Amino acid sequence: MKKSLKAVAGVLFSLSLLVAGCGQEASTGNTGGQGSATAGSSMTKEAGVFTFAASGEYQPFSYFKDGQLTGFDIEIGNEIAKRLNLTPKAVTSPFSGIIAGVKEGRYDAAIASHAITEERKQQIDFADPYYLSGGQLFTRPDGTTSTLEELKGKEVAVALGTTHEKMAREYTDNIKTYDSDVTALRALEQGKHDVVITDSVVGEIAIGQGLKIKKSGAPLSEVQHGIAVRKGNTELLNKINEVLKQMHEDGTYKQLSEKYFQRDISKNE
Repeated sequence: MKKSLKAVAGVLFSLSLLVAGCGQEASTGNTGGQGSATAGSSMTKEAGVFTFAASGEYQPFSYFKDGQLTGFDIEIGNEIAKRLNLTPKAVTSPFSGIIAGVKEGRYDAAIASHAITEERKQQIDFADPYYLSGGQLFTRPDGTTSTLEELKGKEVAVALGTTHEKMAREYTDNIKTYDSDVTALRALEQGKHDVVITDSVVGEIAIGQGLKIKKSGAPLSEVQHGIAVRKGNTELLNKINEVLKQMHEDGTYKQLSEKYFQRDISKNE
């Protein structure tokens, strides 16, 4: 009887070791899977996918046409993904939250016309500039405001979280913020405020599409715009820079730029 009990005990002990071993292997397997995902996602958060964010409300850089997200920034992102053998995944977010999304790892990159500033560089890393532009005052056709100093006493509209908002707040507290520069320009046309500060290219496009507004005064700034990635993600940063260089060399960048702006916006003109 004792021998039988010992035999049963031995079998049970062996089974417990086997179960423990299997449990440890499953746990190691899960950890290994996470480790592999982390290793694979040191460049992108999802293996084989390039997730990039834009506002979707910044025509012609990113906007919806016939229900599809398109625009200059979107095509730039798609081309980067293609050349890195990744699947492009463009997502939209209010502009004011895009940088935070990159920092927190929700997006691999922001391709959303972010001006390169020292303040932003404290939070994320920028690839080489991919276009040049600058701030500009826009008014209705009868508007007379042409300098920043004249903003006092005027209602000024800007897109939330932009460098233009920061610029406006240096001169007035009477500010109306929007999620989109285009929305602010449309509201300007409708008489809802006096001035909009936005990127000169965006305003010019809106005028070309029939919006009854005008550029007022001299350009306020000359700004480099960059693609943002999570701080320390040098692998993705370097690859984006390589792709941008290739696109300039083979003419792809110029072709996309002329499609949306009728000129090469990587150069001053």
